Amino acid sequence: MERDRSHGSHNSHNSRGSRGSHDSHDSHREAIEQHSIDWVPPEERHGKPWHLFTVWFSSNVQITGFVTGVLAVTLGLDLPWAVATILIGNLVGAVFMAYHSIQGPRLGVPQMIQSRAQFGFLGTLLPVLIVLCMYLGFGIEGGVITGQAFANWAHIPFTWSVIIQGAVPAVIAIVGYKVIHLSTRVVSVVSGLLFLALTFALAGHLPERLPSGPTPSFGTVLLVISIFVSWQLTWAPYVSDYSRYLPEDTPSRTTFLWTYAGSALGSSWVMILGAFAATISAEAVGEDAVGMLSGQIPALSSAILLAIVIGIVPAGVYGYYGMYLTAVSAFSAKGHGSATPLVRAVFIVVSAALTIAATLMASGHILSTVENITLFLLYLLVPWTAINLADYYVVRRGHYDIGELFRPRGRYGLVNRPAVLIYLVAIAAQIPFISSSLYTGPLVDDLGGADISWIVGLVVATVLYLAHARRTGRVARPVGTRASAPGPGAPLSVD
Repeated sequence: MERDRSHGSHNSHNSRGSRGSHDSHDSHREAIEQHSIDWVPPEERHGKPWHLFTVWFSSNVQITGFVTGVLAVTLGLDLPWAVATILIGNLVGAVFMAYHSIQGPRLGVPQMIQSRAQFGFLGTLLPVLIVLCMYLGFGIEGGVITGQAFANWAHIPFTWSVIIQGAVPAVIAIVGYKVIHLSTRVVSVVSGLLFLALTFALAGHLPERLPSGPTPSFGTVLLVISIFVSWQLTWAPYVSDYSRYLPEDTPSRTTFLWTYAGSALGSSWVMILGAFAATISAEAVGEDAVGMLSGQIPALSSAILLAIVIGIVPAGVYGYYGMYLTAVSAFSAKGHGSATPLVRAVFIVVSAALTIAATLMASGHILSTVENITLFLLYLLVPWTAINLADYYVVRRGHYDIGELFRPRGRYGLVNRPAVLIYLVAIAAQIPFISSSLYTGPLVDDLGGADISWIVGLVVATVLYLAHARRTGRVARPVGTRASAPGPGAPLSVD
């Protein structure tokens, strides 16, 4: 019961934690989120599982997903093969990110805090730094892609366009969780209507007989699938951040399916549209994807440009909000007191300023370099995903002592050296199989150009971590109990 006492003291810093159930209910109506990286107690949980659908649908149904789908065609696939690889990549990759989502309601803490159980209090700094770099990289890409669109729509200079696009998501992220969820519902409708109209418009331009090329090589097919799997894996380090306020008794199956449907179906749809557009005119899409889309329905070109800009807002919000939670998890041992709403506001303002400045400097070769480095970071996230999911579903079966996650020298230790070593070994195992514009591994040619690095990373990390857990006698033996954990202690599964 020691852990429960620690959380009672912890919540004393938060006036909401000391109120009765009526006041706690009223606190849900507060606009500005009060929690940070700390545990969300049961009486403060709220929301519906279907809200996860709009969170991940809105984040995938946007211009960046469309442009990513174009790659399937530009890398040499005809439309049928492009559609097949898009579906396979997203349907497979979304499985991993949706399994992370289940952790939110069960544990009630952000994703990278939970990762302390695998790597230790300080050991988790390694994946944290990688995730922070990823946030910054994707923030720059999103700003550049939509900056010109908003400038054209509003008839303002590009600089002001980028500033406005950085400021709006920053304000939403500062307000916090509840408004983030609300904004995604609005954007889901706007983006859904936009891409529905574009679906009909693009379909009207497709020739009656689609050109078909020779059967692509196995290497090319697997390379393209890897791109779309990687798209889904980018969500993994923060997907449970947006499910952690759900009631702790939310069925695992429900959490999984709503998350999976929003992400897998949303991304597959817009990426297939990107492949359609590239089949019609790869040159036009490559030169100006936003302009190409806005020109599909000339009478609505301004509305399309505005919808494209609105559609990128959730990704920008997740970037700032996730960057804040991730950074605080690295530098703060506790939630409240050291990470108040004011701290969140200051951090996000500074982060937004840095991202905007970097976006304005990014152009041409610089932007291409940023994209390459950002995508390369995905290779570093694959082993983390494998270790995190193996620990949660096989080793500990959902049993965690949440209070110990906030103690530097608690049960999970400062650094779990075996886990860190396994993580690094799994990264090293991927290197010979990486196929990217930044680096090509020595075994790629032998595989016909296929990039199987993510498969290697998943397998090596999972096998080594489970072997280590079995050797130390931790497999299938829960660490915590219901009495010592704030959330349910029963084994978890999607059933």
